[in-house]
Amino acid sequence: MAEAERRNSHEDLTAANNGSGKNGNGLINAETPEEFTGLRVTEPEHFAAGLPAIISTMKHTLGEMGVIRTLRTLKTMNQKDGFDCQSCAWADPDGDRHLFEFCENGAKAVADEATTKQVTPEFFKQYSVAELSHKSDFWLGKQGRITNPMYLRKGATHYEPISWENAFTILAKELNSLDTPDEAIFYTSGRASNEAAYLYQLFIRQFGTNNLPDCSNMCHESSGTALTEAIGNGKGTVTLEDFNKCDLIIILGQNPGTNHPRMLTSLEQAKHNGAKILTMNPLPEAGLLSVVNPNPQEYKNPLKFPIAILGNKGTPLSDLHLPIRINGDMAVLKGMMKFMFETEAANPGTVLDKSFIERDTAGYEEFRVNLENANWVDIIEQSGVSRELIEQAAVLYMKSERVITCWAMGLTQHKNAVGTIQEIANLHFLRGNIGREGAGLCPVRGHSNVQGDRTVGIFERPREEFLKALDNEFNFTAPRKHGYDTVEAIKAMYVGRGKVFFALGGNFLSATPDTEYTGKALQRCKLTAQVITKLNRTALITGEESLILPCLGRSEKDLQIGGEQFVSCENSMGVVQQSKGILEPTSKHLQSEPWIVAQLAKAVLGGKS
Repeated sequence: MAEAERRNSHEDLTAANNGSGKNGNGLINAETPEEFTGLRVTEPEHFAAGLPAIISTMKHTLGEMGVIRTLRTLKTMNQKDGFDCQSCAWADPDGDRHLFEFCENGAKAVADEATTKQVTPEFFKQYSVAELSHKSDFWLGKQGRITNPMYLRKGATHYEPISWENAFTILAKELNSLDTPDEAIFYTSGRASNEAAYLYQLFIRQFGTNNLPDCSNMCHESSGTALTEAIGNGKGTVTLEDFNKCDLIIILGQNPGTNHPRMLTSLEQAKHNGAKILTMNPLPEAGLLSVVNPNPQEYKNPLKFPIAILGNKGTPLSDLHLPIRINGDMAVLKGMMKFMFETEAANPGTVLDKSFIERDTAGYEEFRVNLENANWVDIIEQSGVSRELIEQAAVLYMKSERVITCWAMGLTQHKNAVGTIQEIANLHFLRGNIGREGAGLCPVRGHSNVQGDRTVGIFERPREEFLKALDNEFNFTAPRKHGYDTVEAIKAMYVGRGKVFFALGGNFLSATPDTEYTGKALQRCKLTAQVITKLNRTALITGEESLILPCLGRSEKDLQIGGEQFVSCENSMGVVQQSKGILEPTSKHLQSEPWIVAQLAKAVLGGKS
């Protein structure tokens, strides 16, 4: 710890007691500044999407890209010969697709990436790092795409341009001078492609460490852990087509209208097919109540489109809403299953799928006894809803033959998340609602390729089978010692055990817990480096030295000697699809993520690889 303090004596880590440091002519702020922008309290919305979504989409896309660029990108996004959305990981249809296969969030994401605004070396000459740190995250992002690799020297106040060759030389020098490879930390964002992520983990393990924290540590890690223990695989078990075949969808800890708007189309289609929807959420979010579909191709009668859009006439979604207490999900699930056991006892053979339970599950008797001993008074208090509502939810479930349960970070962020998600699995096991059409488990992922990154090896605790396969294929011995997850990585940097931080995408500082502590941790590194498309706060709260390595966006062409390239992504439902950019790169200095990783490996490993 003393060594780390001495090494960073140029910092004033106690300044404002907030993870800030000094940079020449001013303090550097880790936290984004507070700005009052005219927030208003209004009546809650009762529907999602519709005309407001159309207006918002046009406002953002036309404002950032212009008319021609907007039309070109939006009609290519999520198409089979186009590029994958930069926003969420909701699945695309396997068959025919609409002319426009995007939502408001996706349109905003591509507008943000394909903006015509640029952050050039002149911008960095104008603004010091300290000055930029006093700008909001929103302001930083609105400045545009970074055009050149940039370098912040030790003690400098401003970033300056640097060649790719010299940037890799600096990285190789610092990485190869570490006392142990475990002093390096390699973070991955869920926007990285499968190809970039696979090369990245291969390089890192040849370098000699499993320090591979990623954004999944902060979102659906509990889903992966719970499902691996429950069903032997950390992924969901449904496809998009299953939503057309189910008769009940349960949604917990998720607001589709805000987080995964394209999911609303699947929910609407399921309702048209006769499915019921059961929702559990402390608030009756608009995206759980009703959807006005803004896509004219979703209307069999074209005349109904303007009527729906202009009149806000949507499709009702929730058939039963449980306004649970925050983190009351587990109690509701236990109450539902307790009532199911009570109903089965009164009418044997009418509720539980005994053949599935006996053939495909373990621990049933212990589980049954535990639930029978559960107290209804405790269940009601912990859930925040009445026994009557819980029993109504259980009846809805028992009447359904094919059930899908969806959840997101409203579940995964709680300390008991693993247990809650395993209770979802138990609910499905009791009636065999898994492993067949129209039924199963659906953790709804956030980042567009967070699941794919984990599939190809971005994990600090890799399986032995995976490491053996790497050993055999690439003729080296991968490290077996488990690496740091995100929280452990922050703590390691804070105490000086992590000295070089490299991020493949993302905004580590703003995404991680405890911004002030994380800011101090990053400042105690010798070198921090980021592969990014736009300026963010992590590029401002740096180690002694810092590198910005600007990469191509997913919407941009990747032209290599071998021709135009494409990458792939894996969606929430385990489907891998091609992604191929269509726009000319923002700058001739930009490189693809696979190219950056390959050149980094070449510079660091040399002839050892």
